[in-house]
Amino acid sequence: MSALSFVHRFEPASGDSKDTLLLLHGTGGNENDLLPVGGSVAPGAAMLSPRGPVLEQGMPRFFRRLAEGVFDVPDLHARTTQLAEFIAEAASEYGFDPKRVHALGFSNGANIAASLLLSHPHALASAVLLRPMVPFEPDPSIDLSGRPVFIAAGEDDPIVPRENSERLAELLKAAGAEVTLTWSRGGHGLGRGDLEACTQWWATKRR
Repeated sequence: MSALSFVHRFEPASGDSKDTLLLLHGTGGNENDLLPVGGSVAPGAAMLSPRGPVLEQGMPRFFRRLAEGVFDVPDLHARTTQLAEFIAEAASEYGFDPKRVHALGFSNGANIAASLLLSHPHALASAVLLRPMVPFEPDPSIDLSGRPVFIAAGEDDPIVPRENSERLAELLKAAGAEVTLTWSRGGHGLGRGDLEACTQWWATKRR
């Protein structure tokens, strides 16, 4: 682990893969949590996994919130810019292609990944958003033309209302992204079906 602006793990690519997965954990997670998921979804890809720099009652997050489901939007914007800068730092440090970075985020990590898409559209080539929410209403000039995005939502999610998931999909589509929205019967936690669906999407729809 080098001394970049985020505590993180980096696992280099194996084989011929030129892709790098940006792994973004949920509240209370860390830089190790999503490494097995990333390896299962995108075998061979490099993995860049930062730890959220904000602590909420000792639990790492990527940005502050005022209450459950209520984001501190100015902090979100600032932290999103910091994350975009970290990706550029890491690309220089580790030598991966910054144009082939793909986010895979869960919950709080999915929310900052959505924020990256909507405010720094060139930072990500695609994204897998697991139980995300709308981070903010974006500038209508944002251009995500042809950018593949996978959203996994839970029909019984007590944190993310159905209409919020659908609104996020609408916002991304309006910006030109190629959005796949899938639903599972679960709540906010992930099930095997969610991971199977995003693995299949990665294999067949991302390119």
